[in-house]
Amino acid sequence: MCFGGIVLVSAKKTHKKVEIVNRKAGFNFHIEQRYEAGITLMGGEVKSIRDNNVNMGDAYCLYENGELWLKNMHISEFKQSSYNKHEPLRTRKLLLNRQELAKIEAKIKTKGYAVFPIRLYENDRGFLKLEIGLGQGKKTYDKREDLKEKDIKKDLERMRLR
Repeated sequence: MCFGGIVLVSAKKTHKKVEIVNRKAGFNFHIEQRYEAGITLMGGEVKSIRDNNVNMGDAYCLYENGELWLKNMHISEFKQSSYNKHEPLRTRKLLLNRQELAKIEAKIKTKGYAVFPIRLYENDRGFLKLEIGLGQGKKTYDKREDLKEKDIKKDLERMRLR
């Protein structure tokens, strides 16, 4: 808006959305189902995630006592926090409803199925959500086939750009 030569600018803050992807998940597993889960975090962890200080490469989910837990996800300590520091590799609880937990429990009891994190993102309301996948591990020959397909796609893109 303009009032007599003065331009008013909206004070609305725009920050980028968080999206951290676990690339190993798609390479190591056949993803059959995806779930959106909330995650219990401390304040310093949220700020550290928004600074993209997260490593999900070795993370996995564990079903214990009717609850789903996230293990081995490294969230670095937030440098500006004072007394309320967190342990980077602590176990974090995942928040799902009972029906989803029952489906996951039934599948996990089947041999070869695993639950693993796929991506960590911020939804429209500003909450951090973890997309988890349920699937079976790939064999080495499956991984080689995926790499071959990826190379073929790259070669086709190169040929198209010429």
